[in-house]
Amino acid sequence: MDVLADVVDAMRTGPATSGRTEVRGEWGLRFAHSFGATFHLVLQGTAWLLPPDGDPIQLGPGDAVLLPRGTDHALADHPDSPLVDFDPAVEEPVQGQGARALLLCGTYRLDRERPHPVLAKLPDVVVVPANPGRHRSLHTAISILGEELDAQRPGAAAVVPALVDALLVLILRAWMEDNDCPADRGWARALTDPSVVQALELIHEKPGAAWTVAELASDVGLSRAAFARRFTEAVGEPPLTYLSRWRMTTAARLLRDHDRPLATVAKAIGYTSEFAFAKAFKRDFGVPPGTYRKALTPA
Repeated sequence: MDVLADVVDAMRTGPATSGRTEVRGEWGLRFAHSFGATFHLVLQGTAWLLPPDGDPIQLGPGDAVLLPRGTDHALADHPDSPLVDFDPAVEEPVQGQGARALLLCGTYRLDRERPHPVLAKLPDVVVVPANPGRHRSLHTAISILGEELDAQRPGAAAVVPALVDALLVLILRAWMEDNDCPADRGWARALTDPSVVQALELIHEKPGAAWTVAELASDVGLSRAAFARRFTEAVGEPPLTYLSRWRMTTAARLLRDHDRPLATVAKAIGYTSEFAFAKAFKRDFGVPPGTYRKALTPA
């Protein structure tokens, strides 16, 4: 069980959308608020990221940007350049004369109503610079994307979406490695501390099991008190609180992706009573599970 991959898969509500964006000369693109997580890759040339708050950030080839909450922002050749509204999925920017920049801009569709702590604790703007010698998998993927989008060779339509899907995990992993000290609390520690990650794997693999703190502690080879302390410091909440959260996240994924009866969904996450499951789900999501499923079903 790969915990980070499982988290990302559970949070996704649809495929990513992206568009190749080529600009020249003086340019400025304003991106509206998105209900997903917006991302940008600088494949060639340079750009300035203009966040809604804070100073402009200069970007160069190989740099990656993720805005987890889809906040409005802009990209430009210079912080003072005029801006125009832009949607990379439906339009091409106006081309000028001068230096060329090649960008990949898009959105990951993620459940932001009840985000997992991995996403909820991210800042509004995540920048992973093209730091030589670090995050080689991420920067290799960005380099390949640049070649595929620029050359437009046969098969690019299959290669690009697969790499874009992989980028979300690669960006998250790189940012945590750079910014979340494993010696302190945070998800970098949670995913590298052998005892904590083993407990997370058990919870993710069997969310319906009747886990207790003592049983998880025994399985990872720690005393109950030591395990509870290490887990809470790394994850940010006690083991059984996280278990309850993950059960509801798993239930939402099952309701979204499958047509299993509610009783089957309830059993899969450890509820013997469909009524008790429905009550717990409504407490977390604000609506009963049946209503939640219907709202996601196309008319």
